[in-house]
Amino acid sequence: MSSSAPAPRVITVVGPTAAGKSDLGVFLAQQLDGEVVNADSMQLYRGMDIGTAKLTLPERGSVPHHLLDIWDVTETASVAEYQRLARAEIDRLLAAGRTPVLVGGSGLYVKGAIDALEFPGTDPEVRARLEEELAERGSGVLHARLAAADPGAGRAILPSNGRRIVRALEVIEITGKPFTANLPGDDAVYDTVQIGVDVARPELDERIARRVDLMWEAGLVDEVRALEARGLREGRTAARALGYQQVLAALAGECAEDEARAETVRATKRFARRQDSWFRRDPRVRWLSGAARDRGELPHRALALIERAVTA
Repeated sequence: MSSSAPAPRVITVVGPTAAGKSDLGVFLAQQLDGEVVNADSMQLYRGMDIGTAKLTLPERGSVPHHLLDIWDVTETASVAEYQRLARAEIDRLLAAGRTPVLVGGSGLYVKGAIDALEFPGTDPEVRARLEEELAERGSGVLHARLAAADPGAGRAILPSNGRRIVRALEVIEITGKPFTANLPGDDAVYDTVQIGVDVARPELDERIARRVDLMWEAGLVDEVRALEARGLREGRTAARALGYQQVLAALAGECAEDEARAETVRATKRFARRQDSWFRRDPRVRWLSGAARDRGELPHRALALIERAVTA
């Protein structure tokens, strides 16, 4: 590349669930001679379509989408593996003169793709010991230990999230440093324009409730039942996905289907708040309104923002 040529550009479209990221990503890819790279951790799983609001082929508008449907539901998600795959796609697209448009609400996945982030290794013996303790004593005991060793990690990780608590304690034991010391800063690997889609909480909550209703109408329960036969219940990551976890509980007789539906709405609203808080911490994200009244203008405002950044 000559010194006068612009640096490679990657576009990210981020924000909470139901904000309208997927449609905006398709529009930008169409306008910028680009292709979409998925950054939603649950859309990586084959067959998890309805509950993850995965775009159908017609909705993708002939735009190639990458890193969808690549893992079986029995596979445990790995941010380090996603980082490797996402950067390979981004590099390939840049080399071909295409614009990578990274779309999704999984904050650590987005950061792993575009920022300097190295993941500590794993120690099978340490991991096995911690997982055995988790099974015997429960996540609350391990979370208390984590909070004492690394208060920042204790605040960031829910006491009920045993898998992440085990990983944080493993990293502390392997590295001898707090888990939060291994979290990423804002050192970019690519020249990136980050767009956040902002929807006020009352409107977003309404969208989430409506989206869950539509998922049930579209056959989410049948989708989960079919995936259960393919090992979903044994999947350490996929079985915890919003909607899927709740439907699995209903199928096991642990709650009524209506209760599963209501809990899916509540859990998704909580998740959307955590997503919003994550992306708000990054000062590089440029926020644009995705409210219903601004929906017609959002694509053009986003395109104008990118064009200003490219010529700056």
